[in-house]
Amino acid sequence: MGADELKVLVIDDEPQIRRALRVGLERHGHRVFEAEEGEAGLDAFAEHSPDLVILDLAMPRRDGLSVCRELRSWSSVPIIVLSVRDYERDKIEALDLGADDYLTKPFSLAELMARMRAVSRRTEAGQSEPPAVMEVGELVIDFARREVTQAGVVLHLTPIEFDLLRTLAVHADRVLTHRFLLTAVWGEEWAEDVHTLRVHISNLRNKIEPEAARPRHLCTEPRVGYRFRSANEAV
Repeated sequence: MGADELKVLVIDDEPQIRRALRVGLERHGHRVFEAEEGEAGLDAFAEHSPDLVILDLAMPRRDGLSVCRELRSWSSVPIIVLSVRDYERDKIEALDLGADDYLTKPFSLAELMARMRAVSRRTEAGQSEPPAVMEVGELVIDFARREVTQAGVVLHLTPIEFDLLRTLAVHADRVLTHRFLLTAVWGEEWAEDVHTLRVHISNLRNKIEPEAARPRHLCTEPRVGYRFRSANEAV
């Protein structure tokens, strides 16, 4: 199903948010279902089998984290979580539980639509085998040969730097938390060592970015983690 005709389930306890999302998304051709709290959201999911879920984290009774955890136990449907700045820790936990992306309130409909397109592309891409070679502009990552080139010039990456870049690239356009990256590349015992991650991200940027101070590929998600931006994602 294309991104222009999604069935979207909105789970949010704020009526004005649900109303605004319904009006905006239906105007773009989507079908929208609503639930005002977590348990009702799970029931609506079972009834309507949506293509994408927009999930508020801060809800009374059953909160968004609980809903995200349960959905991920038996479904891979894309989940975009909504949060306010005061709930950074919950946002990080939601991403670690398997949410695909997040938006901080207040947000624009255009920003939401861009995130929906990105997660839809990732879902479709995830149904096929990952490519042996990934090209993003002039940056080429050869996973099998563990080789990276920029404008045809071979870049000399350390084994850790390549593993970090590969982890980010195979999850392109998705926010990966500090904990996820540290555990995937260094192991569970390094899960809290954010300084080590920042040092290696800085080194990678100096090697793969035309301007390290204005990165095109390795984007910081403040207080959360990093995102590898593909050429297709709107900036």
